[in-house]
Amino acid sequence: MRNPTMLLVLTLVVSACSVGTVPPTTSAPATTLSLAAAQERVPIDSLGVPIPPAPDTPDGPLDPAVVADLDLVFGDIGTTVDVEALGRLGNSGDARVAWLLSDLLRFVQRGHVADAAVDAFERLTGTTIIASFPWGQVTDRLIAWDLPEPPGYVDWKRRLFEFVEPAWAPFFDDADADIDWRHLSWGGVLIDDRPIDAADTPCLDGCIPALDDPGVTDAAGGDWYPDDAIVFGVVVAGEARVYPKNIMETHEMVNDTIGGRRVGIPYCTLCGSAQAYFTDAVPGGFQTLELRTTGLLSRSNKVMFDLHTFSVLDTFLGTALSGPLREAGVNLEMVTVRTSTWGDWKAAHPGTTIVAQDGGIGRRYADDPLQGRDDNGPIFPIGAVDPRLPVQEPVLGVVTSDGTAIAFPVGDVIRALADGDAVEALGVRVVTDGAGLVAETVGGDPIAAHQAFWFAWSQFHPETGIWIGIDLGE
Repeated sequence: MRNPTMLLVLTLVVSACSVGTVPPTTSAPATTLSLAAAQERVPIDSLGVPIPPAPDTPDGPLDPAVVADLDLVFGDIGTTVDVEALGRLGNSGDARVAWLLSDLLRFVQRGHVADAAVDAFERLTGTTIIASFPWGQVTDRLIAWDLPEPPGYVDWKRRLFEFVEPAWAPFFDDADADIDWRHLSWGGVLIDDRPIDAADTPCLDGCIPALDDPGVTDAAGGDWYPDDAIVFGVVVAGEARVYPKNIMETHEMVNDTIGGRRVGIPYCTLCGSAQAYFTDAVPGGFQTLELRTTGLLSRSNKVMFDLHTFSVLDTFLGTALSGPLREAGVNLEMVTVRTSTWGDWKAAHPGTTIVAQDGGIGRRYADDPLQGRDDNGPIFPIGAVDPRLPVQEPVLGVVTSDGTAIAFPVGDVIRALADGDAVEALGVRVVTDGAGLVAETVGGDPIAAHQAFWFAWSQFHPETGIWIGIDLGE
């Protein structure tokens, strides 16, 4: 070890609204910021703008006049919007209605209807919207405030969403769904509900098409892909396969067979997160899952579903949230995905396969489909951010057997490993064979892990700890 006095410590902060960490000492290398101290901090959005205090909200049923105005606004959506009703909603004094104003602004972002919705929001909440893209700022505030939704919220919301995409109806049909409907928004594309036997056809209606059973080649056949370009690697039962980033950015979902197991691999470009789940370990009576993209988002994370049952599953956690899979209590087992370069991966795994240049479907893929779209922070609302790390900093996320979440900043880990330092926290060790990072117990047993932007990991694991390396000198 180059630096024997390197202390590797884990900071545990119990609130996503906390700022910074308490400096460690040699006598107390692990530190905790109290919840009370964290709550005293002023929350900020992803642009660093302070979020104002939340407005008061009433309890109980909506006023009948408010119900009547919501019916006027959402009852005949698509032909016209009753701007006078929007004005009355703004004067209602019931800030819970602001969630429906946010939903409307997602689809109507310019013009007199949008202006009326923003004006109503400002009067309901006592705050001012200064963004040129008001839906983002409106929704960031609502998520950060955690305002309750109004009674009957889902019924009005579904009218709007089903007008845009009728195929979303099954998601709204489950009255007991574990979906937080407040956070559900439109990602700008439609549902990928193409039949399995037509999965090699394009999405003519504007969906993001899953790539099922892609064509693959050996490492030599992958010489079309640059050695310094990013791949996402999976190893199952000794079989290694990688998925080039440019292909994953195009499809955002792959259903494949690796090591004799069926695997679903969603890639949330907005979260910088490629994940993998075994989809063949399902209760009796269910087919092997076929994961697809809904076209919806939850706090900037893609929402996926199973084509056979139209059950929504949490992309980040693998938990079934609606439909028959929710009723069966399905929680998918995660498989580690390594983020590496193609050159490093094939050097470490010479027997690997790689998805063919045309995906096996005769398609041509751009080298850089997104053109740096996600380089400067989230482009969809996420609420308040955890400022302990920059929002787009990549972290390797791990959840221990007792449910403890740990984030390992990728850059810091790579530097520590290069210097010969061990990277360990709470019984978890991060190692590499030169082709991406993996997690294991200190006893050497593998632990599922994946890489994501910090904002995404901290949203879904708000009590996560952060591994940090502190150099105290010789």
